[in-house]
Amino acid sequence: CRNGSNFEIFEYSAPGQNRTQPLNSDVGGHHLAFYVDDMDAAVAYLKANDVRVLGEPTVRATGPSAGQTWVYFLTPWGMQLELVSFPHGKGYEQTTSRRLWHPVDAAG
Repeated sequence: CRNGSNFEIFEYSAPGQNRTQPLNSDVGGHHLAFYVDDMDAAVAYLKANDVRVLGEPTVRATGPSAGQTWVYFLTPWGMQLELVSFPHGKGYEQTTSRRLWHPVDAAG
């Protein structure tokens, strides 16, 4: 995988399986977030490809995550995924030199 990550996402099929998805907050619940630079373009792409987007993007205006936008969407089998974006940084960056990892940083 060199400098990046490799994810495999697929749907299981098994006799008697529980098809109820756990909530993100449930024990065993989870989701995967994908960082995007342009939230509007990413959401438009998903919708144009008949992906079920769960509401409109939420913008965090205050607090340590100020500047972050996110929205959830579903795979065809119901797995919840997330788009997240903070192209101009997050609020906490005003008070520290600490930064989250960004894929652009790995290119060098």
